[in-house]
Amino acid sequence: MVSLALQVGTNFANDLSDGVRGADGPDRVGPQRLVGSGLATPAEVRLAVLISFTVAALVGLTIAVAVSLWLLLVGAVSIAAGWFYTGGPRPYGYLGLGEVFVFTFFGLVATVGSAYLHQRQVTGLAVLAGAAVGLLACSLLVANNLRDIPTDSAVGKRTLAVRMGDRSTRVLFVVFIDGALVVGSLCALVRPWALLTLVGGLAAGPAVRRVLARTSGAALVPVLVGTARTQLVAGLMLALGLALSA
Repeated sequence: MVSLALQVGTNFANDLSDGVRGADGPDRVGPQRLVGSGLATPAEVRLAVLISFTVAALVGLTIAVAVSLWLLLVGAVSIAAGWFYTGGPRPYGYLGLGEVFVFTFFGLVATVGSAYLHQRQVTGLAVLAGAAVGLLACSLLVANNLRDIPTDSAVGKRTLAVRMGDRSTRVLFVVFIDGALVVGSLCALVRPWALLTLVGGLAAGPAVRRVLARTSGAALVPVLVGTARTQLVAGLMLALGLALSA
């Protein structure tokens, strides 16, 4: 519940800040956004952000009381990371640091943190699995930012994709996808069935081919869908492999 609420809250916060800053306007190529398209007012989305983060905080407080109060610090930092991705006076997502924080919080913190709650220790297996999950999350972000290079450049949103340029960003996308599958499969050193993670490569194929074919604009929207599907399949296969080998 904490991870889901943080994910939802961060997405609402991103929608709010990008809409207010003008990064998501009528010329947006990707999926429709609430504030940018006028489907919701900034006040309504701000309320959604508050509700989502409050749910995360309240459930997280329950967990911290049951396990360890230092987890309150992890929760507070996670909420701050979700808000300041595109919010605040100097959002780190506009400085090319989005991938660093996505890898850290959507990968390591979420995965290693969840494992810690059950095992009361940080293990190498949890770190490997967290790294794989983080790389998958980064590939989704790169797919989104690759599509938005022209519009982000126009409004001064200096994402890593804008800084690297179109060609290098395409290479980075493939590196993240392949890296996630390889790192996830390395869990097989401890849990042999974790090799099932490589099944995610079947889902990744169409997205990778489209990126390498240098498609652009709206033609990259299916890449976002394909990457999300890859994230789902690889994540499920990794979880299944870890469970079967336990």
